Amino acid sequence: MSDDALSASSAHAAEPAHACAARTSHWLTLARDPACFDTILFARLIAAREVRGEESLLGLSAAQWRGLVSRHFTHEPAAMPSVESVAIGLNTEQHLEFVAKLRELMLQYANPAVPLDDAQCLASIITHACLRPDHLWRDLGLSGRDDVSAMLDRYFPTLAALNVTNLRWKRFLAQQLALSLGQTPGPAPGCPGCEDFGFCFPPGA
Repeated sequence: MSDDALSASSAHAAEPAHACAARTSHWLTLARDPACFDTILFARLIAAREVRGEESLLGLSAAQWRGLVSRHFTHEPAAMPSVESVAIGLNTEQHLEFVAKLRELMLQYANPAVPLDDAQCLASIITHACLRPDHLWRDLGLSGRDDVSAMLDRYFPTLAALNVTNLRWKRFLAQQLALSLGQTPGPAPGCPGCEDFGFCFPPGA
């Protein structure tokens, strides 16, 4: 690849990150407490979907959306497509079942020190991100694995503590779900599209 082509590729890759940062900053101008960890987190998660026109993929119902915005922000800039739109976008009944069961499992580990409504919203956002074909931090629009770790440590600490072998988070969540159902652990629906699928699930392993 030529230097010009490489520069163009890098610039193109940076565009979503810049757009996410701008939208996050916008949300934080509306924040009730712009220094609050939870508010910053939700601003980033919402912005990541907004800039791609994928708001419905947050997996939030209209009621959850209104509640989330009212708890953390002073103004609702746009209506959120309802969870029914998400169901239409899912590929199979298996995906619907995965999302529902993983969300239920995560909420069993919800930190009692955080608002349950926020934990429910976050569980929905995370489980729907597990359907996407990349590392979980990228699927969520975060900056890296450490962001996911901090998020899980705050909202689902006893679940996060079970990841003693430091598995990639999407793989770990799918594994915990399978074990809770008495099934053989396997990939999350989005795992096959990830660049590290062969590392996490080597052929013949």
